[in-house]
Amino acid sequence: MTIDTLKSLTPDYAKDIKLNLSTLANDESLTDQQKWGCLLACAMNTGNATVIKEIEEEALDNLSEEALNAAKSAASIMAMNNIYYRFTHIATNKEYTTLPAKLRMNVIGNPGVDRADFELWSLAVSALNGCGMCIDAHEATLVKEGVSKDQIQTAVRIAAVINAVAVAISAE
Repeated sequence: MTIDTLKSLTPDYAKDIKLNLSTLANDESLTDQQKWGCLLACAMNTGNATVIKEIEEEALDNLSEEALNAAKSAASIMAMNNIYYRFTHIATNKEYTTLPAKLRMNVIGNPGVDRADFELWSLAVSALNGCGMCIDAHEATLVKEGVSKDQIQTAVRIAAVINAVAVAISAE
């Protein structure tokens, strides 16, 4: 089991991270597709090859090909959008918020999976990247789609723990 591999690679000083990883891997508040898509999108966002490999290996058993591609799409599109929209939000000159982005984002409108799942993954990656504007937009969409606050919090907890695993493994 690859979650076990990640736990074994996580140093002992990060015991809480190991415990949190186990808890989230067994979480039942999200569907398997929501959970594994979130784990994969967040792993990709860390850029840590070991974390990506181990999560993707297990995600292959839990996601359809469409969901696997959609999770990867969420990670890649948010890598772009979070930078752009964080800039427009943080920049003192608010004129940038009135300009069209001129960036292709077609996957957001047609991700190939349930919209709520894609939005959940996008929210988790946006939390990792610290884009408040994107966090607010995705959270609002999720609420409209009927996703509970507990489910939204779980996705962000996954983002936090996967990031911590990547940091601990990279440090060793």
